[in-house]
Amino acid sequence: MSIILNGDLQARLGGKLAEISRQVFLQKGYGFDPEKLDVFLQRAIEGRFQEGSKWTRDADGVIRFTLISNGKAGEEWITHFTAKGLSVGRYAQSVLRYKNFKPTKAGTPHHIAVLPGKLYSDDGRITRLIRADAKKRKMTDPHAEVACLIRDMFSDEEIKEMGLDWIITMHEPIPDSDGSPSVLGTYRFSDCRLSAYYGEPDRRWDRDNGFAFSVPQGPVA
Repeated sequence: MSIILNGDLQARLGGKLAEISRQVFLQKGYGFDPEKLDVFLQRAIEGRFQEGSKWTRDADGVIRFTLISNGKAGEEWITHFTAKGLSVGRYAQSVLRYKNFKPTKAGTPHHIAVLPGKLYSDDGRITRLIRADAKKRKMTDPHAEVACLIRDMFSDEEIKEMGLDWIITMHEPIPDSDGSPSVLGTYRFSDCRLSAYYGEPDRRWDRDNGFAFSVPQGPVA
């Protein structure tokens, strides 16, 4: 959701931003903690104005957050989650071990939007229709590692606060050990906290699912 700013508000915000810039470039140095300023400004860019908030919600219910790649390969993720006591399903493990599962460079940002299942009717909550809607919203298929980063960043309780049970990462399907095209997803109450789900175009999903896509940095029209 975009808001048109009036002249007075634009002037006030512009003045504050100019003052921050002035202080940052003082020859005698910045008078506060620059690392905290960096974190604060990044949260402001992403619209995360509540202290410690990891995600935001648009007026239409779309959930947004940013993930940062740590460069872990599939086998490293399995070891990582096992050490944390988070089980990875058998089929999810086969997807993570697939030759085409290659992480992005550590430090790479992934700007994510999650479309809640409640946005769609029961007949419209189908993979090909959800992907078509995402395309209209200028969203793209995320990298498969996003599923792991979501599982690592959010607790079960935080996923519940989003109003979701599952977050399905809508990456390009990857064959599992049975050869079925699968997508990875996070489940908040199950023996398997990271699972693989059939990714066929006609797959039907539940209302309490959320569907994660990549977006450009900043608001999506």
